[in-house]
Amino acid sequence: MTMNMTQPSYQYLNVQFEEPIALVCLNRPAKRNAISDALVTELRHVFETMPATVRAIILHAEGEHFCAGLDLAEMRERATVEAMHHSRMWHAAFEQIQFGRAPVVAVLKGATIGGGLELASACHVRVAEESAFYALPEGSRGLFVGGGASVRVPRLIGVARMADMMLTGRVYDAKEGYDAGIAQYLVKSGEGLARARELAGRIAQNSPTTNYAVTQVLPRIADQSIQDGLLTESLMAAIALSDPQTQERLAAFLEHKVGRVRPA
Repeated sequence: MTMNMTQPSYQYLNVQFEEPIALVCLNRPAKRNAISDALVTELRHVFETMPATVRAIILHAEGEHFCAGLDLAEMRERATVEAMHHSRMWHAAFEQIQFGRAPVVAVLKGATIGGGLELASACHVRVAEESAFYALPEGSRGLFVGGGASVRVPRLIGVARMADMMLTGRVYDAKEGYDAGIAQYLVKSGEGLARARELAGRIAQNSPTTNYAVTQVLPRIADQSIQDGLLTESLMAAIALSDPQTQERLAAFLEHKVGRVRPA
């Protein structure tokens, strides 16, 4: 059910609540949802102030394209230090998406390039429609990625594939991106939001402790040494097991009150 909640007015975002799911929609279709400074600021704010009742978030876009990347009109004649601070502003905003209150499901379609791919890579689950295509055109424009792509995109597709995209201007279509690991789901055009709602609904039913562990702890374990990672895993496993919700869910499973895992 859609809920009316008191929220600030955004110029470039539409925000809706279908408790316990929030939908954040990029709303700059005339610019193919290119990311301006104002849009970055709004993204950071909406994810920073997400209500505690939200258990899953869907990030999608108005129009035919998810996001065509950085609004280059704002990048002219930036001094070196200013450009560095601009990059760090993006980092701070996307950090709120990756390590925010709830898991984020992105719906990708049309252009998902440059900063748009950086934004998508900060999300946890990506559903691509068959119209989606991916590129990192910064190399051909004399630029280097600045919104976190060098950290997040290689974790999805590997350093070699990212280097190829930047050096040669290679464009991946939706199927190639799915096969490479950019998106976990591939659906027909127009079906992305419905699939995202389905996935977000499943995510929202999980224990908050488990969702926290997956979004906050798992990526940090990946950055640790093997022994440090194993210790962190043990600590998180113990915390999750002690959660009263976990005990209730285990009891329900053992008493055959919930179904066993079966292939779809």
